[in-house]
Amino acid sequence: MQTVKVRASTEYDVLIERGILKKAGELIKEYTGAGRALLITDRTVDGLYSKAALESLKSAGINCEKFVFEDGEEHKSLKTVGDILSFAAQLSLNRSDIFIALGGGIVGDVTGFAASAYLRGVRFVQIPTTLLAAVDSSVGGKTGVDMPEGKNLVGAFYQPRLVLIDPAVLATLPDQTFADGMAEVIKYGYISNREILDMVSAPDYKKNIERIICECVRIKRDVVTIDEHDTGLRMILNFGHTIGHAAEKLGNYVDLTHGQAVAVGMVAAMRLSAMLGNEDLSERLIGILEHIGLPTELKYGREDIYRSLLSDKKKFGATVNFILVREPGRAEITPIGAEKLHEYVLKL
Repeated sequence: MQTVKVRASTEYDVLIERGILKKAGELIKEYTGAGRALLITDRTVDGLYSKAALESLKSAGINCEKFVFEDGEEHKSLKTVGDILSFAAQLSLNRSDIFIALGGGIVGDVTGFAASAYLRGVRFVQIPTTLLAAVDSSVGGKTGVDMPEGKNLVGAFYQPRLVLIDPAVLATLPDQTFADGMAEVIKYGYISNREILDMVSAPDYKKNIERIICECVRIKRDVVTIDEHDTGLRMILNFGHTIGHAAEKLGNYVDLTHGQAVAVGMVAAMRLSAMLGNEDLSERLIGILEHIGLPTELKYGREDIYRSLLSDKKKFGATVNFILVREPGRAEITPIGAEKLHEYVLKL
């Protein structure tokens, strides 16, 4: 078992091991001491892994109820959070009880936000079942939901008490969902550890998925330890996300998955960096993305992209913070004036 310790406002362990789902109950009991829990998941994951999780929790002496919501980004909403809070209240859950997120990034984000709000904060555990959630969203404490005006506009920084990552569950992921997670893996390679890029470029990269997950979690841990609340260094984790989120919004969060949006956003960021006089690193990035099965080109009008990204929460005053990679493994935050950015976006 690999253990990555996160030292944020709340310290917690990320445990990584094949088959750990079957031991979830005993580990959650050991780390939290909780006697009651609310397991929160979506319809797809419920049919795959809820039974195993509930049996493990029961065997550890944890009384657990289940809340299931429908799949899809449209359910990453205030309504879903409200439904969870009402259900928890009906169960009379208290601060000694816990929420458990079993699922991908949407489940984790919604559950974490609900946990931060219920009784002004109850503990929660992350059990990610997608690669994207395992390497990124389950660690670091960013929780939240979307609004019609933009993605992740409402939320809280709220750390889990434990993260359990079982690489074995990734075997049931559709190819596209797995590829979505690989977009975040590639991001980590470009912003912090170029060795990841070599690993994912290999024909049999999936054989190293446990090591890849560990490396990504360590990078996330290191960044969050320095900047928990996304005011400085943590912004480098947004490489590819600024234009990516704009594209997601234009597609009503349906035309592009998050991973696909990040992929095209990274290519756009590389090209924008070249416009600023840096080396153009887009060719290798495009090759890696195509190897994984991810898109590389923006399909929306550049004026539409520009208007959409100006509504993104990364905008500060008259500038937009872009994450630019000058060499593989090193990223920096670069504020770009809105007027100049308009000129660059039109050339993408």
